[in-house]
Amino acid sequence: MVFLAVALAVVGVVWAQDEGAPGIGDEFYPLLGNGGYDVQHYTIDLDVSDDMTTLDGFVVIEAVATQDLGQFNLDFIGMTVESVTVDGVEAAFERDDAELVITPAAPLESGALFSTRVEYNGVPGRDSEGESINFDGGWYAYRGGALVASQPDGSRQWFPCNDHPLDKATFSLKITVAPTYQVASNGEFTSIYAEGDRLTYEWEMRQPMATYLTTVNIHTFDVRTDESASGIPIRNYFPVDLADEAEEVFARQAEMLDYFEGVFGPYPYDYYGSVVANVQLGFALETQTMSLFGRDIVTTGWGGMAESVIAHELAHHWVGNSVSPATWRDLWLSEGFASYAQILWEEHLNGRAAADEMVEGFYAEMANPMMAANLERRGVAAPANPTQDALFNSSVYTRGALALHALRLQMGDEAFFTFVRKWVSLYTFSTATTQDLIDLAVEVSGDESIRDLMDAWLYQDPLPDIPQMGLFGTQKD
Repeated sequence: MVFLAVALAVVGVVWAQDEGAPGIGDEFYPLLGNGGYDVQHYTIDLDVSDDMTTLDGFVVIEAVATQDLGQFNLDFIGMTVESVTVDGVEAAFERDDAELVITPAAPLESGALFSTRVEYNGVPGRDSEGESINFDGGWYAYRGGALVASQPDGSRQWFPCNDHPLDKATFSLKITVAPTYQVASNGEFTSIYAEGDRLTYEWEMRQPMATYLTTVNIHTFDVRTDESASGIPIRNYFPVDLADEAEEVFARQAEMLDYFEGVFGPYPYDYYGSVVANVQLGFALETQTMSLFGRDIVTTGWGGMAESVIAHELAHHWVGNSVSPATWRDLWLSEGFASYAQILWEEHLNGRAAADEMVEGFYAEMANPMMAANLERRGVAAPANPTQDALFNSSVYTRGALALHALRLQMGDEAFFTFVRKWVSLYTFSTATTQDLIDLAVEVSGDESIRDLMDAWLYQDPLPDIPQMGLFGTQKD
């Protein structure tokens, strides 16, 4: 075991420690998340350098001990930890690769609410000596701005946390920047105030959020607003030079909100909106209440798919954000549902025939021999059997969506959409597994054969047929 920093000494008695587990139990990421406590709230308070690369500040983590704790871990990689306190008292700490191991001055009893403050600074993606580390998501500085995109494990790159969806919490974010910049983040923008010659922006995320959905976006934005028919405020942060074009690209978000409330149930949060970073990203991310896009969503239209991608990220707020996969192996529960929402949005706009055409396109993609061979090479043909190295593979998205359409065809529309709304309502602000989904579909439909249907679609490599649509894995006529 190699330590990157020496622990602070704490005067006092040394106990036989009750240690919280260094991981939360995810087979893909054994050391992601931690055991022994349940985070209730994060307060992140950061001063960002003018070039957006360096952070200086602290995080306060309010948590409940779920066991007696003489020692516990936070996920944190890189940067320099200056001090740690637990309930206001200096605590010992040590760095063990991506683990920040904390020993409070006195043990914590099971059930106790406790507060941990970590002061730190540095460049995300750099260790305490300034050397590059394996940077995989998190804080990204670009010319004139910065963004945060952390799926699946990038949050630990920029703030100490319990970095797994199983431990959701509410958030307060206080971000201080040069006065030429604005900050867009999660939840509600509550205040802006001057600190010397700098400005601090405060945001509050009042509903539980997985750490990877936290975002901070810094740039000079033009803020455009709208509102859904159900009264959900929409605020969009666009680069100034693209604001008018972007407003057209994102014009149907209010309609999408209203439609998806009919599909999934009431929108789970107080606000929605999107932020367009002034950089070509090549991806989008469903960061909670403030979906993240790059300027390419506006400048290229993503090959005519911009509106569909916007619908995908919005749908995640029910399936993925509110109802999150319990393990990263279950990622298809997020991406498959959001991809199927793209089909549903097409159906809403242009009718069932247009949606069927989209399903046929998804099926042809999965049945294509080159695609099948590529997936087989990577060992990821079935959506509920990804590998860690190919977690975000096309089967998770496309075949996951097809699995839901096959389920809809077997259940019938009335039972299927009852099942979808119940799925969201049962697991709102929580997590669920693939088995939970299968069990609920059987419960709602009363059809035990759904277990075999879902097993074939989710766990077996051969692409199942959709005979109701004349679609066969061999692409026979």
